[in-house]
Amino acid sequence: MSDANSLKHILTLAKKDLLLEIRQQYTFYGVLLYVASTIFIVYLSIGEPEETVWNALFWVIQLFVCVNAVAKSFLQDSKGRMLYYYSIAGARDFILSKLVFNAVLMMVMSLLSLFIFTLLLGDPLYNLLLFIGISFLGGVGLSLIFTFLAAIAAKAQQQAALMAIMGFPIVIPQLLLLGKIAKAAFSPVLQAGLWQMVLLLTGLDILVVLLAIILFPFLWKD
Repeated sequence: MSDANSLKHILTLAKKDLLLEIRQQYTFYGVLLYVASTIFIVYLSIGEPEETVWNALFWVIQLFVCVNAVAKSFLQDSKGRMLYYYSIAGARDFILSKLVFNAVLMMVMSLLSLFIFTLLLGDPLYNLLLFIGISFLGGVGLSLIFTFLAAIAAKAQQQAALMAIMGFPIVIPQLLLLGKIAKAAFSPVLQAGLWQMVLLLTGLDILVVLLAIILFPFLWKD
């Protein structure tokens, strides 16, 4: 299969997911309700928190946003639909289309979450553009992990339990790393080792993509 055909399959499948999301909008409104209600409760409880609490709350909520938005990506595909995808595209193209779509979805959700955060909980950020870039990087990283985990869990009976067991040891270090990287947006002085941590996070994302490409074809055959 040529690279041109592979790219065409990836974009077509990603476009299919986008059209389904626009038509149904379950994920968008569900996540919007979750984010708005959670942040509003935090606002009523503690008002505008200090920057360390603000930063921690943002990434915790991003985690649950990702679980709700991304983890369901394989649950809506029936066996008949998967068989159809199998006949028109390969396993690599299919998983890459899921990774691309969910990464874009999480970037949108991250921007939406940040807007609601600054609206209700204040804006302690010194460098907003830097934090937006970090939130995009973090959202993409979380989406890649949970897309890969959702692909594995979709083949098992206990899907939610399996995702929780596999995801906990992987996501926690990434959230801690994101929290440290994001501190740079709250200070006028860049912290030492910032770009090394960014490169480490990017390397972890690339590793997840490579693992998905290598391992998903074995699940696809089942």
